[in-house]
Amino acid sequence: MTKRILISLDQLYRPQPGGIGTYVRGLIQGLQEIATSDEELFGLVPRGQTRVPGLAVEVVEAPLKVRALTSLWRFTAVGVPKDMDVVHAPSFAGPFTGGRANALHSATIHDLLWRDDPSATSGRGARFHEARLRLLLANETMHLFVPSPPLVDRLLNQGVAESRITPIRLGVDDDRSEPISKSAVRAFLAEHGVDGPFTLYVGTREPRKNLERLIRAHQVAHRREPSLGTLVLAGPPGWGQDYVGHATVVGVVPRETLKGLLRDARVMAYVPLAEGWGLPPIEALAQGTQVVASFTTPSVVDNPEVVHVNPLDIESIADGLVRSLALSSGATDRRRRQSSVASLTWAQMAREHLKAWR
Repeated sequence: MTKRILISLDQLYRPQPGGIGTYVRGLIQGLQEIATSDEELFGLVPRGQTRVPGLAVEVVEAPLKVRALTSLWRFTAVGVPKDMDVVHAPSFAGPFTGGRANALHSATIHDLLWRDDPSATSGRGARFHEARLRLLLANETMHLFVPSPPLVDRLLNQGVAESRITPIRLGVDDDRSEPISKSAVRAFLAEHGVDGPFTLYVGTREPRKNLERLIRAHQVAHRREPSLGTLVLAGPPGWGQDYVGHATVVGVVPRETLKGLLRDARVMAYVPLAEGWGLPPIEALAQGTQVVASFTTPSVVDNPEVVHVNPLDIESIADGLVRSLALSSGATDRRRRQSSVASLTWAQMAREHLKAWR
């Protein structure tokens, strides 16, 4: 009998899909690569959406917009067809119920950032996330996917049964787009007043990303090693104070441009105070680029190719940036960095989901 799997795609229609949006796209891509004829995949979308840009997946249209769905999914399975065997919520938005009477329900818990770092969200956001977490943990039939090993341990310590948790690792082969040429990268940066080598940060600009310390550390490091070049910030503004200092902001860029920046950066720096997983560092490693990251970044915490630093210490970050320049960036070194994340594929992550759903 064919298993009908429904995954909510609501995150893709939010102002900032972020890392969860990348996870959703990667999960769909991975499932399409490995699913057999025994599985049928559907995407649940808000009212008015009939296709998902960049994804060829059969959609089910809910009768309400995304904001209303987020509110109601706590109580009801609005929009979820009654013939689904699996209903998966990729975030705290939901849905958490619906489908057949014996349907399997699952959700992904990406982080507890509102607890770990109050600057990660507003008070209203923290209350929302806390309430949804409690809802998921209280439902003992809900299966949980967790990308962060430390978070797995925390949930187990809170009394969540080990049988309810599937640890996952997010992938890096998220699309088939090719990076723009080196000359195109130089031309793009020149439009923003950047000439020569550059250090790159990728992600939202918000307090938990620790940009103020990174920017000040870059100033210190640049005085020692001018070849670090300009600090370039790629990505959207986030919640809270947006401090950019001497850095150059290029904002949200097309995927092909981002890959070119990741490839050509002298160093990619990512030093958040708290993080659920951390996609940008592994995306940089996949391009062969040297990475400096805080030890609070789960995706690379055990990666020997990464220069790890203390995110609370400006001198530690500055020292890490300088030390990273001493590491060779020849072809062999770049291939070694790429190999260090070669196992992080969306297909492998999808297998972990299917195993739990089967």
